[in-house]
Amino acid sequence: MNILLTGGTGLIGTRLIAKLNGESHFTVLSRSPEKARRKLPANVNIISGLHDVPDFCDFDAVVNLAGEPIADKRWTSLQKHRICDSRWALTEQLVERINQCSFPPGVFISGSAIGYYGRQGDKPVTECNFTIHDEFTHTVCSRWENIAMKAASDKVRVCLLRTGVVLDKDRGALPKMALPVKLGVGGKIASGQQYLSWIHIDDMVSGIIHLLHNSKCDGAYNLTAPNPETNGAFTGKLARTLHRPALFTIPAFVLELLMGEAADLVVTGQRVLPERLLEGGFAFQYPTLEQALNNLYPN
Repeated sequence: MNILLTGGTGLIGTRLIAKLNGESHFTVLSRSPEKARRKLPANVNIISGLHDVPDFCDFDAVVNLAGEPIADKRWTSLQKHRICDSRWALTEQLVERINQCSFPPGVFISGSAIGYYGRQGDKPVTECNFTIHDEFTHTVCSRWENIAMKAASDKVRVCLLRTGVVLDKDRGALPKMALPVKLGVGGKIASGQQYLSWIHIDDMVSGIIHLLHNSKCDGAYNLTAPNPETNGAFTGKLARTLHRPALFTIPAFVLELLMGEAADLVVTGQRVLPERLLEGGFAFQYPTLEQALNNLYPN
């Protein structure tokens, strides 16, 4: 399979390349080609812009994972613009190029996030059973998805990745969550009752591959494990895996002082379930948090 990939140097992109390298050929779009060359296998084709691709008909699939990290900085007006533009503008360009093809790629997989739903409390949320809470994350993801769906046709199926917190030992959110626990100062955030919907990096990559190869898959998919945890339970299980205490509570106002509006990402919650993946026959390797953490932090 010949795949055009954006976000190829990110956590998910690098692992996807590592998993499929050899059976698929990747062309990676990167704003920093030299950095990408140092991080990616030698047989990956790296380009600096879509102008380097004369014909999208050469690709069997386009996987769009690029985007400014959403939780790394305070949501100033400028940062909100960067978050939106890094997703919307590139996706528009990809859709335009796909739609210009007489023989377009058969599948377009485009990133999104469970932020699409906004805060949801403790009620279970599936792709077909939810009520939108209109806030910044929904605005970002809703337009992102709407742009991507403009590529859908009788020749192109579009799959949207509503991704939860991806667990990896070395990159992403988990090392930041684990550090205070390792130092003995870990604990729940606010009430600890808000849900955290997570997915092991291996299941994230396998989920994308499942969507790549299954011609009946299209539309939105929740890329989350089938057993979300409350923040308090997640922290407790992480602490037990690391053989450390988790005695403290981080008040919501502290996070709000540090992160501003972005604190909503961890103070509020979403209990998101991967209904469509499971109905489509996908089998999670790490369906429970205990299984995921034991794999990532083996004793």
